[in-house]
Amino acid sequence: MRWQAAGVVSPQALSEVDRRCVAAWAAGCAERVLPLFEAEAPDDDRPRDGVARTRAYSRGELDTAGEIRRRFEAGRAASAVRSPAAKAAAHAAGQTSGVAHMGAHALGAAAYAAKAVSLAAPAEERTGALALEVAAQVALLTPEVRAALRQLPALGEDSAGPLGPGLLSSGVLAEVVRALQVEVATG
Repeated sequence: MRWQAAGVVSPQALSEVDRRCVAAWAAGCAERVLPLFEAEAPDDDRPRDGVARTRAYSRGELDTAGEIRRRFEAGRAASAVRSPAAKAAAHAAGQTSGVAHMGAHALGAAAYAAKAVSLAAPAEERTGALALEVAAQVALLTPEVRAALRQLPALGEDSAGPLGPGLLSSGVLAEVVRALQVEVATG
């Protein structure tokens, strides 16, 4: 696989070329939910800055080492808000910022964004809102992003990264990651 040829230790990391490719998609997923965070913390620009930096990284305007050092800043904004939807939106931005470090964070960004949309919906509409958000994320997948994401191990198959036995491996986050991985594999 390309990640092995690039000397990458974990299949969740992806090559730098593939990380830059999936970074733009992850930023698009997270950007969709930033208003949920900004409604509660309009003066906190950490999530928006994280998404903007990830877009710049995807275009080759920022170096990998610098973005790896800054990857936690956007996600720390979750402590500045109270609602679960706003917290999930901040986590989506945080996962997006982590893509420079490990490509699998792109799926984390999408999962947290879908969770944010679901949590913002009325209780009786959450399942439908989640499905619509995942469909919107799938619509943003380019053939190049699909090819890069296809290289990632299935959720729970590799413990060396976000797709291991951590936050993404249960609940709605796992549901979204699995749905996206099925779509990437079959699409």
